[in-house]
Amino acid sequence: MANPAPTITKTDDVTCICLGPEFENLDETLLDQIRDQVLDAAKNADPPLVVIDLQHTKFFGSSFIEVLFRIWNRINALPNGGFAIAGLTDYCREVLEITHLDKLWQMTATLDEGVALLSKK
Repeated sequence: MANPAPTITKTDDVTCICLGPEFENLDETLLDQIRDQVLDAAKNADPPLVVIDLQHTKFFGSSFIEVLFRIWNRINALPNGGFAIAGLTDYCREVLEITHLDKLWQMTATLDEGVALLSKK
């Protein structure tokens, strides 16, 4: 089987990085396979509006939080930059709440809501 890859699309000028069902458990090995793709997609987002869709992801660790932080940090530094995370499962939302990152990052229930939120920027 080929290495899984995130689906990267653009909707209403918002770059959408979607992690499908193969990313249910986003462990170190899987993250190592997609880290550069995700970071490059965010870096190349023009305009700098990015939503990460995690509706299928039930587990991620601190290394993925670092990737999210790097994306947010890069996007947040740009004029009119916007970053949101969509579709968090209960466990993943709890991880972000415990680390207080829910205060830093915009979170929406669905990808469409994330796109709508950032389209208003």
